[in-house]
Amino acid sequence: MTASNYNMKPQDILVLLKIIGLESKVWQQLTLAQELNMSQSEISQSLQRSKYAQLLDFSGKKVNKMAFYEFLIHGISYVFPQRPAAMVRGIATAHSAAPINKMIQATETYVWPYARGNTRGQAIIPLYSSAIEASLKDATLYELLAMVDVLRVGSTREKEIAKLELKKRILNE
Repeated sequence: MTASNYNMKPQDILVLLKIIGLESKVWQQLTLAQELNMSQSEISQSLQRSKYAQLLDFSGKKVNKMAFYEFLIHGISYVFPQRPAAMVRGIATAHSAAPINKMIQATETYVWPYARGNTRGQAIIPLYSSAIEASLKDATLYELLAMVDVLRVGSTREKEIAKLELKKRILNE
């Protein structure tokens, strides 16, 4: 891989969140690829980029949780920004999804555009195209992605709540 190939991509966040959600379970690249609706080569390249960024350990199997958490809270909104768009049908995200929706009363609703979704709200483009399908199969991944979306589009108050929730789930604090 050339130097430019080591730049983080949105799917890297999806892969790292999936690994975090697996906790200490043993996983294989093929399994990740199937569960995230990605090719095995995409997974392999993602893991290489995350190792290069020191978000994965040398073995490529364990997330450097503190570094990843710091990246999310300080960098995600700058590296992968998002602005709410048109009203669409979709899957609730950001502060409109659990667990944040239980802590905040908001007037606006944010959704990932999805034809079979059951919520109407302002569109938020997910970090990666397969994130919606993958999160429909994995409730933990869905909640983590929704909290990351709070960091991407939320108000200061919402972001502070999401940071605390992510800290509990990523750092086990």
